[in-house]
Amino acid sequence: MRPEPAAATPPLAPGLYVVATPIGNDADLSPRAHDVLSRADVVLAEDTRRAGLLFQRLGIERAVGEGGRKGFMSLHEHNEAGRIPQVMEMLAQGRSVALISDAGTPVLADPGYRLVRACRLSGLTVAPVPGPSAPAAALSACGLPPAPYTFFGFLPRQKGDLKRLLARHAATKATLVFFERKDRLAATLALAAQALGDREFAICRELTKHYEEFILGRLGALGAVPLDLLGEVTVVIGPEVLGGIPAEGASDDGENDGPDALNVDAVLAEEKTRGGKPREVARRVAERVPGLSVKEAYELLKRP
Repeated sequence: MRPEPAAATPPLAPGLYVVATPIGNDADLSPRAHDVLSRADVVLAEDTRRAGLLFQRLGIERAVGEGGRKGFMSLHEHNEAGRIPQVMEMLAQGRSVALISDAGTPVLADPGYRLVRACRLSGLTVAPVPGPSAPAAALSACGLPPAPYTFFGFLPRQKGDLKRLLARHAATKATLVFFERKDRLAATLALAAQALGDREFAICRELTKHYEEFILGRLGALGAVPLDLLGEVTVVIGPEVLGGIPAEGASDDGENDGPDALNVDAVLAEEKTRGGKPREVARRVAERVPGLSVKEAYELLKRP
């Protein structure tokens, strides 16, 4: 008897698939993402050559189409507007399109938002294929309060724009997350210290890679932290929370607005080590402890 022919792989359902790819460790690609990237009619990529090399490493095989091409099409910040009508026409014809970025989850800090929005407004299917994400990886492992948080993506390059952005968020209680180039890291953190005060931060370097590293520090003591680093960097700046961890049982409902005694003692001890006249130390403590006046801080400093 002749063997039964292998069943053909069913076609991927029409729609735009937003697919997360590894940010450093290739083993983080999900089986679903592998399947979608193998079967999609077209793959939209920021850099098609880079995407091709990624697919080689991941063992993703794509059928060769017309002209020997494997269905890659570029989509980046300079051509996204022009690509939208083309992609929407393909989707309207019942084709499947996968969107990837150079690494991580597309759209969050990369091109693709305008395409996704246009598809939604036109009633076309958009399906997330979740997976690796640098902001999520950083928040999950840095030890700073994870929620609420604000993700900036890449920060403005102009100093004035950056100062205004940080100033707008100085009064929030959210953790701040952003990407930064290693050659701009020291200057950016110095500006953050001016705008936000002495908050805890984490430099999350080379996430999921062999040399992954988490460097913790305070914006008020940048000199104690190495900032001449190599590799890709995600920065997390914690909220204005003393000691890094809110006191157990503390709430934000206004019923417990007084300063926590344990945290006040920790701040007092830290500011004493920085030195200065008692009034100056008291002023610094009061700035860091919500609900504590300079006079109250001064009285605490006089305790035996």
